[in-house]
Amino acid sequence: MKIKRPLRLALSAGLILAGLWLVLANVRPLLSNHTPKEEQPRTQAVAAPPDKVKAEEEYIPLYPVRPKQGEEFGVLSIPKISAELPIFHGTDEDELEKGVGHFAGSVLPGEKDNSVLSGHRDTVFRKLGEVGKGDLLVVTTSAGEFTYKVKKVRIVDADDRTVIVPKPRATLTVTTCYPFNFIGDAPDRYILIADLVESNTAS
Repeated sequence: MKIKRPLRLALSAGLILAGLWLVLANVRPLLSNHTPKEEQPRTQAVAAPPDKVKAEEEYIPLYPVRPKQGEEFGVLSIPKISAELPIFHGTDEDELEKGVGHFAGSVLPGEKDNSVLSGHRDTVFRKLGEVGKGDLLVVTTSAGEFTYKVKKVRIVDADDRTVIVPKPRATLTVTTCYPFNFIGDAPDRYILIADLVESNTAS
C-alpha cells in the first residue's frame, strides 16, 4: 500500500523531531556537568597582627625641670669676642644686671622654636656689634651644649615685636640696645638671629 506524499512528509518530519528531542535529551545533562561553576569571590588574605607591637619611644623633654624666675641655668659663649656669659631666666632688671636674660615667654635653648636672649649693650653685650653673619653662639645648659650659627643681623625699632615671634625650627635670637655708644635709652635694637647647627644633649 502506498503512503500518500503529504502523509509521508508528516511522518518524516515527526521522525526528525523525535530524533532531535532524543539528542537534546542526552546532550543537555552532559553540558550541565561541564559548565564551570560560578567562581566564589576570593577573599584577600589579611596578615595576622604581630604578637607584639613596638611602642613609640617615650618623649623625654630636654628640660624635665624648667628654671625658675631669676635662676641661673646656662652659659652663652661667643667665640668671636671671647665671651663667656651667664644666662638667667627672665629679663627683668634684676636678671639683666647679673648677665644675659632669657625671655620667659620663649622656649629654652636647644628646643624647637625661638629662644630669645637679651642683655645690656654697656655690660655683657658691649662687643656684640663685632658679631655678625656666620659667627657661632654656643649655649651650655643642664640639657647639653647647643651651637647656633648667625644667619641674619637686624637693626629694628625698640618697639618691634617681630623679634620674639615663633620660628619653625630651633632658633636663637640675641638682642641688645642700639646704637652701642648711645647715651640714654637707645631707640633701636641690634638683633642676631641664629639657627641651631649642632646639638650635644646630656645623657
